[in-house]
Amino acid sequence: MKKQNKIIIYQVFPRWFGNLKADPVKNGSINDNGVGKFSFFTDEVLQRIEALGVTHVWYTGIIEHATCTDYSQWRIRRDHDAIVKGKAGSPYAIKDYYDVDPDLAENVPDRMQEFEAMVERTHNNGLQVIIDFVPNHVARQYYSDSRPPYIEDLGHHDNTSVAFDSNNNFYYIPGQPLTFVQDNQQADFIYSEFPAKATGNDHFDAFPSHNDWYETVKLNYGIDYLNAHTAHFNPIPDTWKKMLDILLFWCSKGVDGFRCDMAEMVPVEFWHWAIPQVKEVHDTMFIAEIYNPSEYSAYLERGCFDYLYDKVGLYDTLRKVVRNELPASNISYCWQSMGDMQRQALTFMENHDEQRIASDFFAGNAQAGFPAMIVAASMNINPVMIYSGQEVGERGMDEEGYSGRDGRTSIFDYWSLSSIRGWINEGKFDGGGLTEAQRLLREDYSKLLNACILEPVIREGGFYDLTYANLNNPNFNPAREYVFLRKLDKTILLVLVNFDSSEHDVQIHIPDEAFRALAIKDNEPAHVKDLLFGDEVIGTLTSSCPYRLTVPAFSGKMLRFTFDIREI
Repeated sequence: MKKQNKIIIYQVFPRWFGNLKADPVKNGSINDNGVGKFSFFTDEVLQRIEALGVTHVWYTGIIEHATCTDYSQWRIRRDHDAIVKGKAGSPYAIKDYYDVDPDLAENVPDRMQEFEAMVERTHNNGLQVIIDFVPNHVARQYYSDSRPPYIEDLGHHDNTSVAFDSNNNFYYIPGQPLTFVQDNQQADFIYSEFPAKATGNDHFDAFPSHNDWYETVKLNYGIDYLNAHTAHFNPIPDTWKKMLDILLFWCSKGVDGFRCDMAEMVPVEFWHWAIPQVKEVHDTMFIAEIYNPSEYSAYLERGCFDYLYDKVGLYDTLRKVVRNELPASNISYCWQSMGDMQRQALTFMENHDEQRIASDFFAGNAQAGFPAMIVAASMNINPVMIYSGQEVGERGMDEEGYSGRDGRTSIFDYWSLSSIRGWINEGKFDGGGLTEAQRLLREDYSKLLNACILEPVIREGGFYDLTYANLNNPNFNPAREYVFLRKLDKTILLVLVNFDSSEHDVQIHIPDEAFRALAIKDNEPAHVKDLLFGDEVIGTLTSSCPYRLTVPAFSGKMLRFTFDIREI
């Protein structure tokens, strides 16, 4: 049984993950291009995901959202095409907080039961379930036909004659209709909204552009944005109560954690009020999507969020290092700026918002991102995430439709990925449809992620940056190499990564200060195992001469030193 102190999240988009339709067409409908289903996540698939070194699955796009697909025969209101992005629609334009996406069901009337069965299978295979909670905005035509009868729908009792009321669920532009360019006129009538509601990206007039989140409306948590952002939290705003009910509803379905979309666009006071109440009843993990480092501590304090995105720090730095726009030594500034908060930072190199490593817009080579992934995964005890397809070098260079060819995998269109289909290999799940490079990359990811959850020194150990001691070392290149130590009890982990396209012979200086700080003996014999390549030798670490090793191109070394050889 794997001890799961280290959280490894596998983000998966069910809409395309299990879709085996080859040769999808641009802007294709669900009938043209097909769609993945809850049922695809069988025991076998989940076991393969778990074997990759995963502890949690983030199922993205679960809650019902606006779509161009017509489900009105099942009493699901149809969405106007003008306020849906793409044919499939954005999973962040929530249409009903109390329902799941009917696209993902084999039998639409049984969609919630099919979701619950997938959750149960996930748990039975040793994995926990994360879904999105989207608290800042909803689809323009939000309507819940699945809410419990004792819960009023959002906006049902709003006073639409005023721009702001602390008990309104939405913000309004009184007396003005919504006005924007409506390119999607497949419906028989122009979309009408009167009075106009404020748009989800804090756009408080009736004229959102195509650069705005025009398909969504902003939820009102008691902040009067047009009056100096004054707060009205006493009494508790109605939206707070409704959002708490929604969180508790999904916890009752077996969900173990929430990735909270644009958490910083919701007042931190709401999170301080709601999250402790959820945790009183359920052992639930909360992850904040947040991009403002000055707000990090506020969203972590008082037992609020468990983890938050490390995007503007480590991700942005690693991306630039991979692209040779920054020296690798700049990675040190990331942990220095985060301090103890680093332990609560969710690190990643891909997700649905970011460009694929292998895309022409990032590195153009999936292997080039692997040293960055080693750093993100093993530098601290914090959780790490990979995006499905990353482990097989998905390029994100398809032109699916609404999203265009932008280096990302579309969240708006019906699509399937040749890389994922290659791993599935017509249901054999043996990677038989992958290239040799893709297969080897997946093996590298599996070795790395399994080391992270199996090795106590990674799960629980301390951190010591060695790069500073090698900045002037002629046999170390701080522009393309990064090195650090992890320590737990009688074990040291030496991690060296090479961001260069050629193999490097490296000599690492380990100063006396490192031996003192880590309370290890200089020149003590140790059993040394390379966790990525499997080599095992007897070796020592000493300040009197550098440690020599050869590190492959676009890769790294993770050397575990066990000093009490009698325990081997």
